[in-house]
Amino acid sequence: MTRAGQSELGALLRSPGFFRLWMIGLAGNSMRWLEVLAAALFTLDVTGSGLAVAVVSAARTMPMLLFGALAGVVSEAVDRKRLLLAALAISALSAATVAALAAAGLARPWHLALAGFVSGTVWSTEMSTRRRMVGEVAGPRIARAMALDSVTGSTTRMVGPLLGGIGYELVGLPGAYAFSAGMYLLGTALVLGLRHEQAPQRLRLARVPADLAEGFAFARANTMVLCVLGITVAMNFCGFAYTALVAPIGRDVFEVSPALVGVLAAAEPFGCLIGGLVLAGWDVRLGDRRQFAGGSALFLVILMVMPFSPFFSLALGLLWIGGFGTAAFSNLQSTLILTAAPPTMRSRLMGILTVCIGTGPLGLLLIGVLADHFGPCLALLIMAAVGLAGTVAVGLHWSRHDRRAGAGPLPAMAPQDGN
Repeated sequence: MTRAGQSELGALLRSPGFFRLWMIGLAGNSMRWLEVLAAALFTLDVTGSGLAVAVVSAARTMPMLLFGALAGVVSEAVDRKRLLLAALAISALSAATVAALAAAGLARPWHLALAGFVSGTVWSTEMSTRRRMVGEVAGPRIARAMALDSVTGSTTRMVGPLLGGIGYELVGLPGAYAFSAGMYLLGTALVLGLRHEQAPQRLRLARVPADLAEGFAFARANTMVLCVLGITVAMNFCGFAYTALVAPIGRDVFEVSPALVGVLAAAEPFGCLIGGLVLAGWDVRLGDRRQFAGGSALFLVILMVMPFSPFFSLALGLLWIGGFGTAAFSNLQSTLILTAAPPTMRSRLMGILTVCIGTGPLGLLLIGVLADHFGPCLALLIMAAVGLAGTVAVGLHWSRHDRRAGAGPLPAMAPQDGN
């Protein structure tokens, strides 16, 4: 790591506001991924159906599609600290309810789906509240802050499934969800001590449609934003839908234990974590569209190959390599949106980005149907191939536009570039 990188990272971590928001993201998002895998394993044990697993998984992310854009408009006016506090408190209550039902032997897959929908509804505010607040407290270090926060996101996607698989095997569904509830409560305590200033605005419901329309109009007019949103749809609808098949592939194809299913689920996030650390610590050129689109394409190619691996260890290695591609994708996704938009438009565009991420549950449902008809391996191959075709098409359009405009790569993501 360069001395400049060390200095910038040290300054960020010494910032009380950034550190709290960073830790809130670490706690809250880890537990969301823990619940995703624990719920998938429970549903698979009860029903034996890949489609049922996909439905339970989709229930958690569907609200992002339904409410993401609205959340962006609301968070422009309503105090973002209060929204974040409410989101964590509701998630804690939801997890505690599932833990109680499971301890009493009453839990059913539909309970987990309903709890996931409730938690997913408040999760739909993540981009336009906590994620935006990270950029706000970072000031001129926004690029470095978003890269570091993306590293945390990768960590949560790695730690969460590991804890979910191990926890489900050792203490069952009640223990896994009880631990989740406790971590959400820790997050609420961190929010209470957070200093946050936000210009007061009045939430005018009559203006919501017009505000949404302005956000979509800006996105359509800005090629970079539009292409980022397009690749985000391809990755979430086709690529990250693979998470619904981790349990069936691990249990039925590779015939491993729940704990090793957790290891399989953590392989790609671990690669993403390592790649993200490189991007956060070194002054590499992060603005190049080739890294964003190319990293996405790499991940999708890996998904096409991984389920046909003859060995479980090889599948782990392939997903780990694929994580380097998702590192480029996740690091640049929010940064490109935030740096392309004026401050008055940022929450709305982050809300639209949330909607694009929210196409994921539709992909989860589709891959579940495909898995029931063709098996999990062929289902993943089909979805990844479609996503790869979409990513390549968007990347070519982006490249043609930049050539016509005479644009080169964006500047390196050094601290001064985040103004």
